[in-house]
Amino acid sequence: MPNQIVVAGALISGATLLVAQRERPPELAGLWELPGGKVAQGESDADALVRELDEELGVAVAVGARLGADVALSGEMTLRAFLVTRIGGSVRPRDHRALRWVTADELDALAWVPADRGWLPDLVAVLRSG
Repeated sequence: MPNQIVVAGALISGATLLVAQRERPPELAGLWELPGGKVAQGESDADALVRELDEELGVAVAVGARLGADVALSGEMTLRAFLVTRIGGSVRPRDHRALRWVTADELDALAWVPADRGWLPDLVAVLRSG
C-alpha cells in the first residue's frame, strides 16, 4: 500500500506563527499543531495543503518551501510541513478548538502534538529570520 502523506502548513505573519489546538481524536485533543491534513489520491502536496487550510481555517494560501524533515507518523503515514503565506480569507477555527498567533519565544511552552515538536528549531529559525 502506498504511503499516506499528511501535510501541515506553517502560516507566518510578521514574527508570529499560527498554531491550532486539536479538538480530536481524544488522545490529541487540547494539543497544539500546525494545521493541515491528508493528501488525497492524485493530489499534490501543495494542492492538498491549499484545500485543507481553506477547509480548516477559511484562508487561501500560497505554498512555499518545505519546512524541516519528514516525520514518520506510523508505518503507513508521513507528515510533511511547508511554509505558507495567506493570500486571502480571514483565519477562523472551523475544525479546531482554538487558534493562536505565537512568537518564537512562545513555541517551546506550548503542549505540541508529538509529531510536530521536531519542527520547533526550524520554526524558531524562520520566525527569527524575519
